[in-house]
Order: sequence, then structure tokens, then C-alpha cells
Amino acid sequence: MKLKVFQKGFNYSQDGRGNRLIYHLQGCNMHCPWCSNPEGISVCGVLFVEKEWLDENSCPKGAVRDSVLDRNMCKQCEDVPCITGRRQKGIRLSCKEYEVDTIVRECVDSKPMFFDGGGVTLTGGEITLQFQAVKELLEKLHQAEIHTAIESNGSHPGMEEYLPLVDEWIMDLKHYDNRKHMEWVGVPNTWVINNIRMAAERHPDVLIRIPLIPGFNDSREEAEGFTEFLKSCGIRQNVRVELLSYHEFGKGKWEQCGFTYTMKPGRISPETVDYLENKLRQEGINVVRT
Repeated sequence: MKLKVFQKGFNYSQDGRGNRLIYHLQGCNMHCPWCSNPEGISVCGVLFVEKEWLDENSCPKGAVRDSVLDRNMCKQCEDVPCITGRRQKGIRLSCKEYEVDTIVRECVDSKPMFFDGGGVTLTGGEITLQFQAVKELLEKLHQAEIHTAIESNGSHPGMEEYLPLVDEWIMDLKHYDNRKHMEWVGVPNTWVINNIRMAAERHPDVLIRIPLIPGFNDSREEAEGFTEFLKSCGIRQNVRVELLSYHEFGKGKWEQCGFTYTMKPGRISPETVDYLENKLRQEGINVVRT
């Protein structure tokens, strides 16, 4: 089987413990307007522009004029010579396809780098859009005795199948309210809620991440709601909770993908973070900062 990957590389203790080889998998079923990796949203990938290298020679069909890519012309292009023809740096497809066994060999060769308890993390996009290939990869990494972590939005109904194959389970909780979840990211949170409860009850090492987004989930009332929801999950010390404050680091990439960044300017104050962290700690919930 094959996996589409839009980014890979080493990172320390950001998406799992220790030094980790991170694979960002292509495709996401949610459309979060604050996404910092918009190039990973489309299942098929997207033409990604590097403006400093973009010129008329980047497209042999003349889709680049005055350093701007005419994406309407791209939609009608079948052979895509900008990425299948001669090498150039101005336009590239956001992802590459790899055989699962190729990734396994790369991970096994990297085992000396995992000396501090690190390993391999699969993140996105959303990993469950390539469900079976991800399962095969996790099985083979497990057989190779490589520590595995996944980072997921938790919306897939079959995530229970990953439980015995994952050493560190990282999942987003964007909102406990289904209506607001649907309104902002385009899918219900039903399976997100179910999978958080399932992981909290059955997995030994869970990290729940709450991205705090201005106007979406940062009110005092919603702090109460998050606290009550997490209490209802019967969270034990196997579960850590981390708050991630909104940032605009990915804003420029939206333009590079030909997308419109619709988030209004805003920020999450330190007081907002402290308030929710304190609420959670008062209920005995293990709050961390990585």
C-alpha cells in the first residue's frame, strides 16, 4: 500500500515524546479556517507556489504571468507539465506518494535517533483518511519495536482498531458543542467525542489538545463547558490535556495554495489560557505544556 505525505522530518517533543520522525499525511476531512498546514487539506494535494522562484518558465503552458499563477488554467490542465516535466522550483505538488515499506525502512534506519524514548509520529492533514495504509504502517512499526504516536482529529468511526498499535495517542478537541463544531470545521463532533471517551478509558498514554481560537471556543462559558466535558470522560492520570493558542504562522501558506485566509485578526490572551488551565487543574485534570 502507499501513503501520500506532504511533509516529513525530525522534531523534538512537539508531537510525542523525545526525538521523533514526523510524517504529515495528505488529506483532511475538516476545514478549519485557522489551519497552519492548508497544503495538507486536499486529498489529492494542491499546487503549491514558491513565489521567489515563480516565473514564466515555471509553466510551459503560460499559466504564470507577472509572477502570478492562473489557477483557472491549471484546472483545465491534464498533463500538468509544471510538475511532470523539467525540474523547477516555482510550482510543486504539495505531496509525494511512498510505499509503506519504504517508510518502514526509513524509520528502521532512523532508530539510533530515538535513543531518548522518541520514535515515529503520524500526523496530518488527518491520518485516518488513509486508514488502511496507516494501519499497515503502524503494524510494521510495532513489529520493528519503534515507539509510535498518532495525532488525529478523532473523527473516524474505526479508530479503535489503532489502539493496540499506538504507544502515544494525541487527539484534538476543538469544541464540545456539535452545532459550533459543524459551523466552523464542517463536520460533526460525534465520533470525536466517542473516540476521546474510548481513548481516555482504554489507552495508557493520551494527550488531548484544545486549540484555543478567538471567537470560536475562547469564552469563559466555553472554559466551563470544556471542563465539564473532560470531567464527564472520567479522565485518569493516563490523560494529559494541553492548550494550544491560535497563531497565524500558516497564513502565508494559504496564499501559496491559492486559498483565501478567512480568519479575522485576533489573539488568545495569557489570561484566557491561565483561566482554563486553572479550571481543569481544580478538577484534578493533568494539564501540560509541551
